Amino acid sequence: MQSFTEENYLKMIYSLANRRQGEVSTNALAEMTATKAASVTDMLRKLADKQLIHYKKYQGVRLTEEGERLALQVIRRHRLWEVFLVQKLGFGWDEVHDIAEELEHIRSEDLVARLDTYLGCPQFDPHGDPIPTPAGQMPETGYRKLSEVEMGEDVCLMAVLEHSPEFLKHLDHSNLTLGCIVTVNQINVFDKSVLVQITSGQTVFVSHEVAKNLLVN
Repeated sequence: MQSFTEENYLKMIYSLANRRQGEVSTNALAEMTATKAASVTDMLRKLADKQLIHYKKYQGVRLTEEGERLALQVIRRHRLWEVFLVQKLGFGWDEVHDIAEELEHIRSEDLVARLDTYLGCPQFDPHGDPIPTPAGQMPETGYRKLSEVEMGEDVCLMAVLEHSPEFLKHLDHSNLTLGCIVTVNQINVFDKSVLVQITSGQTVFVSHEVAKNLLVN
């Protein structure tokens, strides 16, 4: 049985490995957890002893097959709880992450299965992230970043990479919501910021930092 901290590490390793397309460094985990590298190393040794990760000092970390299975279970529970909190309890998409961080550690398979059925077997969470299947498969999306879109293209805002409340409130303030159609009217060569027109006809300035955290299709 894994501790909550161990489950969190497995989830973080999965996330970082997918973002960076490779093995995860101790320093990257230390930065993500705001923890000293020595403490991270101690946890990695525990996970390696349980055969949940492949770990050699100075060579990075990757999940074993069992470690990935457990990581996807935690991610699935987290994202289902986020759907529940937004759809059924009326929380905003900027309010649910921390609550779901606590609920994701409830391991009852029956509860998760009933929650999934109750919600209508959703495929995506409120931030547009795909929900792993009960069999432990992560659906492919093929989305692009808004920062990669050419001028004149019409795209649909599908998901966000940044989940901080500040970022999500900024999107709400700018009326950039999931499902809205965005037309890139102008790209600033100097700083790569973009001027977009959204479904309502409103024109919105989007910085490069924001654009690279918006996923479109």
